[in-house]
Amino acid sequence: MINDKHSNCPAHRFFIEAFVHYISIIFATTLVNNFVLSQFLGLCPFMGVSRKIDGAIGMGFATAFVLTLSACATYLIDNYILIPYHLTFLRTIIFIVTIAALVGLTELFIAKTSPLLHRLLGIYLPLITTNCAVLGVALLNSHRHHHLLESACYGFGAALGFTFVLVIFAALRERLQTADIPRPFRGPPIALITAGILALAFMGFGGWTA
Repeated sequence: MINDKHSNCPAHRFFIEAFVHYISIIFATTLVNNFVLSQFLGLCPFMGVSRKIDGAIGMGFATAFVLTLSACATYLIDNYILIPYHLTFLRTIIFIVTIAALVGLTELFIAKTSPLLHRLLGIYLPLITTNCAVLGVALLNSHRHHHLLESACYGFGAALGFTFVLVIFAALRERLQTADIPRPFRGPPIALITAGILALAFMGFGGWTA
């Protein structure tokens, strides 16, 4: 009887529906519409930092932090400054400046807490500023009219998907270093072939349609 009362409660139904909605956003952006493998965003760090799994994990977490935070920050700027004051034509440049500021803070934090990781990431850490996946999430949030929680879930899901794919790809590339690969396929060719096979595998999450 208690369970029946809770299941018929409007607040309980609203909570369940909201929870499922936000989880579906995270699941979709992580697996079904992965930004790297489905929308081809963030390919530069995907290919550049995936040679070692340690660097891939560090880059993934750094990008995840910036992606999630920038999704929320750009939403607030867009909805409380750009749209009310009719400055949407400055959206792209303002978003880039916001992302650059967040990347700077992230770089300072990593340099203080983990100098080894900071040296390992090298030039790719500042390049998060120009990572089209970070800017893409901010712009897609704006065009899809997500509210704050949806923007946060969208950014977190994209970050989770980027980190997940980056770590898997780095692990595969480490295995390939000890494999007997024909000379013409060594280096970037086998990496691109592996990325293509990985993308095909992720297509399975979207299901099959005739």
